[in-house]
Amino acid sequence: MPKPVVPEEKRRRRRPTKSGTVLSEELIVETALRMLHEHGSAGLTARRLGLALDADPSTLYRYFRGMDDLTLAIGDALIGQALGGWAPTGEWRADLRAVGLRIHAAYVAHPQAAVLTASRVSGRAHELAADEAVLDVLRTAGFPLPDAVRVYHAFVDTTLAFAALDAASLALPTASLHADEEMWRSTYARLPATTHPRIAEAAPLLATRMLTSAYPTALDMLLHSAAAQLDSIGE
Repeated sequence: MPKPVVPEEKRRRRRPTKSGTVLSEELIVETALRMLHEHGSAGLTARRLGLALDADPSTLYRYFRGMDDLTLAIGDALIGQALGGWAPTGEWRADLRAVGLRIHAAYVAHPQAAVLTASRVSGRAHELAADEAVLDVLRTAGFPLPDAVRVYHAFVDTTLAFAALDAASLALPTASLHADEEMWRSTYARLPATTHPRIAEAAPLLATRMLTSAYPTALDMLLHSAAAQLDSIGE
């Protein structure tokens, strides 16, 4: 059975580590993010994290119930980074577009962490604040509650799905990533029109387009559809 997490005020009274580091949940998450970037998910263990923090690995369990709880905190931290400094403008489409692009960018900036956390639901402060903000934007724009929830669902899942997809590509070994990218030029671009006429005519565009994320396009299509629905409500 997991041990109870020690309240923050009690942790602050703890002595620093041998190197003088004062542990905090934020510092542990930041260190975990760095380790994920350097070593991938396989390299993130309590033992290695303890070594990086110059602390006994068991100390981590005063802040988190386990490594899975730490994983949820990492995901929440990414959302917090994404929404730092953001404020609604009153233009619902622009606001949702900005939120979506910010979240997507935060995840792909930490691809290993994104692969680990994009499918999780943490219920933590930043996640809750983001969900509240998106729902508020939609309700303030005039969407009835069932429609607001439907658009919210599509918006969140589209954003996180593309974040996970794009992050997974970036987390590949460099050679594999380059091989995938080169496939559009080495194979698709050389297919004859006699056997693959549609690919052949689109090959120059595919070779460029498929190397970038489709998320901005998918997001704009989603918001365009939501706007059309909102307009029909007012008719």
